[in-house]
Amino acid sequence: MNTIPKPVLLPGLDLRESVGQAANQAAAAGAFYDYRLALAPNTLRRHRAALELFAEYLGEKGLRPGHLHDDPSAWRGITWGLVDGYYKWLLLQGYSVGSANVNLSTIKTYARLAIKAGVVDPAESQLIETVRARSRHRDRQRIDEQRRKEEIPTRIGAKKAEAILLTRPQIAALKQQPDTPQGRRDQFLMCLLLDHGLRVGEIASLHPGDLDLQAGTLSVYRPKVDKKQIHRLSPETLDAARRYLNQDILPMRNILPTLLAGSTRNGLLRGSLSIRAIFNRVRLLGRQLGLSDLSPHDCRHSWATLASRAHTPLERLMDAGGWSSYAMPLRYIQTNEIANEGVNLEPENSPDFGE
Repeated sequence: MNTIPKPVLLPGLDLRESVGQAANQAAAAGAFYDYRLALAPNTLRRHRAALELFAEYLGEKGLRPGHLHDDPSAWRGITWGLVDGYYKWLLLQGYSVGSANVNLSTIKTYARLAIKAGVVDPAESQLIETVRARSRHRDRQRIDEQRRKEEIPTRIGAKKAEAILLTRPQIAALKQQPDTPQGRRDQFLMCLLLDHGLRVGEIASLHPGDLDLQAGTLSVYRPKVDKKQIHRLSPETLDAARRYLNQDILPMRNILPTLLAGSTRNGLLRGSLSIRAIFNRVRLLGRQLGLSDLSPHDCRHSWATLASRAHTPLERLMDAGGWSSYAMPLRYIQTNEIANEGVNLEPENSPDFGE
């Protein structure tokens, strides 16, 4: 925690001005620390990864910036040209345009913090703000087309360019799992993903006490919006939860750290089902249906798309999906709208056109 250092009365300054300058120095020194206090762990990891990449790029330029993540002085000498070069370097390295845009946004955020710390000149920061991310869909297509011509990869990492949209038969098949401990756990997992659109991190952090079979509800903490929600379980999810809990979890309920248990190679339940394990399990279950790279996000994407097609009101979709703004649920609704809905070529009481 930052404390205001004891003011030293400087020549030409009265006590009030000296105290004010001391307070500025203390606030500047803790600018990064104060900012990170309110960030979720996943956001912190993403920021650190982006800043480590930025440090790698600066290292190729012969610079050794230090700890960009938590040391404001490490930003001394960072210019808009370096930030612009970093963005272009990411594209040349094969990062998707979306990933490059997110990384650029992170760099801009920390550059603003470095201004508060008095390290980056405000005029330089204004120039950094002019480094433009390619956000338009057509711009992204052109960049990828050009990179393919030059045989430059267009994506790095496991994230797919387009999410898989599951059909109703595929959804039904994913929720139909063997009547074994592991199979009952998998059925409950897939129901949470496909019937409730929960994020993988939200599922991994569920506790046995979050499930109320008598009321047919599940309490879910959504860290992205810092909110605890109650979901009424769908009939299939409730049935899967009952079978999983009664046959597999009750004997271990007092020792299980999370609601979703992990499993061994021979199918026995033990420990916790981690985020990585959920990804691997969903991918395996997808492969069994001929889906080569199914992810938990594909399940959430399919849930939101089907809800939109069923004319779920925007406010309900936003709340059920745990979004903090209308932007994402609105995207699903707009994507599924009929473009020429309401277009009438023959208005009432209008004379017929001649042949």
